[in-house]
Amino acid sequence: MSINRGINRIIKVFLWILVLTVIIILCQRRGTNDQTMIEPVYSYKIVATYPHDSSAFTQGLVYHNNYLYEGTGLYGHSSLRQVRPADGLIRQAVTLPDQYFGEGIAIVDQRIIQLTWKENTGFVYDLTTFVLIDNFTYPTEGWGLTYDGQYLIMSDGSSVLTFLDPHTYQPVKQVTVESITGPVEKLNELEYIDGVIYANIWLSDDIALIDPGTGVVIGWIDLSGLRSHLAARFSPEVLAQIDVLNGIAYQPDTGQLLVTGKLWPLIFTIEVGERPLNLEGRSEGL
Repeated sequence: MSINRGINRIIKVFLWILVLTVIIILCQRRGTNDQTMIEPVYSYKIVATYPHDSSAFTQGLVYHNNYLYEGTGLYGHSSLRQVRPADGLIRQAVTLPDQYFGEGIAIVDQRIIQLTWKENTGFVYDLTTFVLIDNFTYPTEGWGLTYDGQYLIMSDGSSVLTFLDPHTYQPVKQVTVESITGPVEKLNELEYIDGVIYANIWLSDDIALIDPGTGVVIGWIDLSGLRSHLAARFSPEVLAQIDVLNGIAYQPDTGQLLVTGKLWPLIFTIEVGERPLNLEGRSEGL
């Protein structure tokens, strides 16, 4: 009997080790959407919607002095625009040469900086006139861009954020963005808000909230619920054309976010809740 009991104990220990090993492997293999179930997921509510040019392949979005500044992509269609939010009127615009694929933008003083995707080139425009006043190069792809008051912060599609001097455009430092389950890749459009970097994650409806000092993800906003609002207002033909969520702009006077996507016909104004959702649930636009 004692031998049988010993064998049973060994089998039980082995099974527990096997179960724990499987759990660890599954956690390591989780994608971005699974990662959002680990850190707090914040609720949100839709405050307003505004028309958006559904031909705009949105790559960068900034709110400044009551206007939206938008950088758009696609070869032969890339642009920089000043847009009136209420009706989507494009007040002024400049088109990039056909060989450039426009990406993220940021405003520094009286300059607008715009990245390009694979062309390793950044453009600098006068904020008022949109006249091109400078350009610079960088060794990686260009995706998202924001400004924290001291540095330009750039994403390149990886899990790394690069901090650039806003005058020389040279790299100063880098941080790797990590969730509990590991590096978070496909960082796209960026917005710096009150000491936190908000980042779209390409091919998802999630926004990551990132500590800029450490790269640690401190929370998520799941905006998949916006798609049901689009579905309720637009035809299947229009919905078939829309691409991924991309575009975050902060309104400091209201504390609200303006969010949209590539080829989306609407811009949403949302308020982010202060209290995290239960980790078992996801926000549907409360």
